[in-house]
This record gives sequence, C-alpha cells and structure tokens, in this order.
Amino acid sequence: MKQGGFRAIRLMVLLFVMLGMTVFSLSANQPTVNLQSIVLDTFDGETTRQWTVGGRTFTHEFEWRVDASRFASTIDGQSFPQLGFIQAWPMALFGPNREGRDIRSLGVWGRFDRRGYNWIDIFPSVVGSGAGDDPPTPFEIPIPGQIRYLDMWVWGSNLNYYMEVYFRDHRGIVHVVPMGSLSFQGWQNMRVRIPNHIPQSRVVLPRVSGLSLVKFRVWTTPVERVDNFFIYFNQLQVLTDIFESLFDGSDLADPGIVQELWGQAW
Repeated sequence: MKQGGFRAIRLMVLLFVMLGMTVFSLSANQPTVNLQSIVLDTFDGETTRQWTVGGRTFTHEFEWRVDASRFASTIDGQSFPQLGFIQAWPMALFGPNREGRDIRSLGVWGRFDRRGYNWIDIFPSVVGSGAGDDPPTPFEIPIPGQIRYLDMWVWGSNLNYYMEVYFRDHRGIVHVVPMGSLSFQGWQNMRVRIPNHIPQSRVVLPRVSGLSLVKFRVWTTPVERVDNFFIYFNQLQVLTDIFESLFDGSDLADPGIVQELWGQAW
C-alpha cells in the first residue's frame, strides 16, 4: 500500500512538471508584436499626409475622389455623387466647441435614379489627375507593418446601406472586407478586424509585405430610398504590428534602403 501510494504521488509530481514545462514552452513561443496606431487621414482636405512609424517617416500625397454605378443621377447639369470637405466632426472625438475651429470631415452627397444595389466608391487618387475628360489615376495607400484593425468615424442617416473596404496584398490580389451596416443615426466609430487569411508576409525577404488600401465602397439596398442622402467620414486609422526581427544584413531587406544604395552604386 505504501509503495503504491508513493508511486501515485511520484506520477502526479511528474505530470505537474510536464504540464508546467508545456505551459512555459507555449508562453515562450508567443510571437513578438509591436502594435502602433497610425492615423492615415483626418479628412481635412490636405493632399499631403505624413506619419512616423518605428523611427521612420512616411510621406504620401493623394486626394479623395468618388465614383458610382450606372444609375447615379444628373440633375440640372449637376452630376452625382459629389464630394466635399464639410466643417463638421464627431463630438465624441473633438468635443462640441466650434468657435475658432476649422475641423473638416469628408462628405459624400449621393443620388440615384432608381433603387437597387447601387454603389459609391470613395478612393484615393494621384493629386491633379483626372483633368478634363480623363479619369483620375487611383493611388493605393501603403500601410506599414501588418495591419490588425482599421477603424473610421462615419455619420449615417439611419439608411439601410452597408460599407466595404478593399485591400491589395503583395501578390496583387484585392480582398474585400465588410465594415458593416450604415443603419445608425449620427456619428459612430466603425471598426473591422483584418482576417488572418489575407497574407501580409512571405517566405523571401522582405518578410513583412503589408497591404495597401484601395478604396471604400458604400452599397444601397433595393428596400431603401436613394433619391437624396449624405454620408460623412472622419479620422481614418489603423492598428498595425510594426515588429521586424533583426538579423545581420536586415537593412538590405528594406526596399527604401536598397533603392538608395543602388542609386549610389558604381
């Protein structure tokens, strides 16, 4: 009896030790992350955007444009949808005081001739492109690191519409991520998690191959009115993992540094 009891105790101790080693191993293998929030655009009408990530400064120039499906209205020579930067903002973000402030939001004024699955695209474009009858040249916003979440403040009129965001991966494939319904009143923060199946890394260097933001798309539905509506946007930001493991020669995996070095080669 005593010998059997000692064996049982030794077996329990061994099991606890093995369990402790497993837990330690799992915690030790947790991937290292360095999450950083980046405001991609404040929608204030400026064409130059700049943000600093991991000690590096990124500067991009683009302007927002709109496009729509075939039944977009034209009234008295005025084509829809229209885009403007309106002096309005979410109070939850900037407070109610308007005196002496010039905070803007991107506004979209839409009209369609008939109900249905109409769409409006809000997309960045090359500054100054699209003069005359030429269409604007799209510009895709490169997002540093591996994006985890995207969120934006949106003003809705409680209409039964919904919104999507489009990303392009390093292979050139465009992914559509649903952002949700616009059936709410006033300003609301809309957040979406980027699915794990969208690739943001690869085997060869550079390992981290981030996504680029292509556009937003707003859909109307057949049960909802489309004759006259407004939607506003403010504070587009992402939560992204900017961690990169260092190794001997890691600077040669940075496309910017490579371009600079080869520009000095002889």
